[in-house]
Amino acid sequence: MEDLLDLYAEPHDPARPVVCFDESPIQLIGEVRVPIVAKPGKRYRYDTEYKRNGTANLFVMVDANRSWRKVKVTDRGANQDFAVCMRDLVDVDYPNADKIRVVMDNLSTHTPSAIYQTFPAAEARRILTRLQFHYTPRHASWLNMVEIEIGVMRRQCLDRRIESRTKLETEVRAWERHRTQAASVSAGCSLQIRPA
Repeated sequence: MEDLLDLYAEPHDPARPVVCFDESPIQLIGEVRVPIVAKPGKRYRYDTEYKRNGTANLFVMVDANRSWRKVKVTDRGANQDFAVCMRDLVDVDYPNADKIRVVMDNLSTHTPSAIYQTFPAAEARRILTRLQFHYTPRHASWLNMVEIEIGVMRRQCLDRRIESRTKLETEVRAWERHRTQAASVSAGCSLQIRPA
């Protein structure tokens, strides 16, 4: 636990960012019949019947020291999906960082071996030399700051039926943009610990 608290307390270092990472499954649920629009001032009501359209997985990443977040929608949360997220973190999101310190839980897919299983050994090694994993203790995922962000996303964006992956991606992108802009404007908003 102290490892994570010490990590969060360090001053912001662009060469060594702290990125909190987690994933969350979501059911894709559609309507069986067209809902009746609620009258002004009345809450929207759902029909008790619905159509289950499968599931999707959300990989959520948040920089612990600045107003940056990223949500990636995938069909599942397998080793390959995790490995691709880590590669993108290294190559796309933080190409100039020397070492990206990633805070995450102990899920079986959150391992260096997942990266080696997905990419050729030389590529996996290149990715892993830029990453440093910090795991939350068992039963203490609440120490991962991204858990707060996932809760906010569930309340602000995923609090209704979303019927398809395409619609989910559209909704999540809009929420991600809005949340990042709001955090950039307000220094005390979101997960920003100290000014960047």
